[in-house]
Amino acid sequence: MSPQRGATIRFMGIDPGLLRTGYACIEMDRHSVVRIVEAGILKLSPKKSIAQRLVELDTDLGALIAELKPDRIAVEQIFAHPAHVRTAIIMAHARGVVLLAAERARLKLNEFAPATIKSAVAGNGQATKSQMQLAVAAQCGLSKPPSPADVADAIAIALTDARRVGRVEPIAAIVSRRVQRTQR
Repeated sequence: MSPQRGATIRFMGIDPGLLRTGYACIEMDRHSVVRIVEAGILKLSPKKSIAQRLVELDTDLGALIAELKPDRIAVEQIFAHPAHVRTAIIMAHARGVVLLAAERARLKLNEFAPATIKSAVAGNGQATKSQMQLAVAAQCGLSKPPSPADVADAIAIALTDARRVGRVEPIAAIVSRRVQRTQR
């Protein structure tokens, strides 16, 4: 389903973490044109306990949702690499807060696997952080890649959700058409 005539849809992408949580709010118009409304990071104090950081994250996300008024929220699914199990567990705490905030705001929530996000935005499910930053910059018309990577990841998560809802083409299709045109 694409946006109705005259309507815009706001998508919020969240890259959860307990020190930095990336967020991005993008808007898609009825022509499936996407623009970034706002993107950044929520910094949480490493000196606070995990419980205190979760409360801080919940407060900050609630304020962002109230301010930016997204129609939908998307978040990355947990990926547990055997060498980084602790990271996955910590990310799960932050994800829980994101899920709670979305439900509390009664927003539609989508969860995407990291490979799905990378494939949708960079055309490669194994894309590196820097490749993702470059792909996001190119697709959003940014003069330089978003930094830190948490911001680029949040934008990529929001773009993935927009592509699932609307008719925004993945970068691989756009690049393929450009290559075909230059070969004529």
